Amino acid sequence: MLEAGPAGIDPGVVRVRLDIAYDGTGFSGWARQPGLRTVQGELEERLAALFASTGATPRVTVAGRTDVGVHATGQVGHVDLGAGELAVLARVRGHATSSGPDSLARRLTGMGGPVSDLVVRRSGVAPAGFDARFAALWRRYEYRIADAAGERDPRRRDHTLWHPGPLDEAAMLDAAESLLGLHDFAAFCRPREGATTIRTLQAFSWQRDDSGVLVAEVRADAFCHSMVRALVGACIAAGEGRLAGGETAALRDAGLRTSAFTVVPARGLTLVEVGYPSDDELASRVERTRARRDAGELQAAD
Repeated sequence: MLEAGPAGIDPGVVRVRLDIAYDGTGFSGWARQPGLRTVQGELEERLAALFASTGATPRVTVAGRTDVGVHATGQVGHVDLGAGELAVLARVRGHATSSGPDSLARRLTGMGGPVSDLVVRRSGVAPAGFDARFAALWRRYEYRIADAAGERDPRRRDHTLWHPGPLDEAAMLDAAESLLGLHDFAAFCRPREGATTIRTLQAFSWQRDDSGVLVAEVRADAFCHSMVRALVGACIAAGEGRLAGGETAALRDAGLRTSAFTVVPARGLTLVEVGYPSDDELASRVERTRARRDAGELQAAD
């Protein structure tokens, strides 16, 4: 018998974790918007169709509400399901060998057709205290750039920025490492009323893959709007020789938006992983994260 969901949701409701991947090219970002195709809108339309007999309209919460054109291979979400929805999932259909919350991923993915730009890779009952957004310890993104030394693969043109000239990888790495730590990243964030721009940038590095493409790894406790793409833009300026060593950190400390670098396009950006604490620490993590909202809304987005 399934256990009830974590504290904060109605008794008898089961919280289901979803591991989600999508190609952001055809979406207007994650968040549901009237008249626009979004990842949340598409996923919730599938949920509504699956549970049409119950009249339920389940809502999905995710770790990071990605911006227009941003991709994901490791997005994490949750959805709360009541008795009616669980009864639907309990029915084994066709050649299926599983039922219940574990089958939700298969059913939602199947509703996208044989070739879909939105896939739910895994689903299952979440541990007590789990919240996809507020329990997250960190989010990790990658950004791909094919400069003059990198292979331009037309199959990945919607997932890689093509840069016309050469970039100095060492200068980019120096710029990235100078930004690490707990700081106010207002200079790298699109302002939003009531939202804090204080973040802990835990990791930021550059390396070339086997095809010569520059790949950034960027990890933080959370990201404010356009932050990753602005950080990458500053590193490109350093790689072109337009920003000298230490200038990226000086721009950060100035706390003002600047024309010294350009925010790069979304197509090279992918959310690849979200980190969570051990199951017995989930509830306390959620409590601490929610408490920090008193000093300003923590919004993971890019």
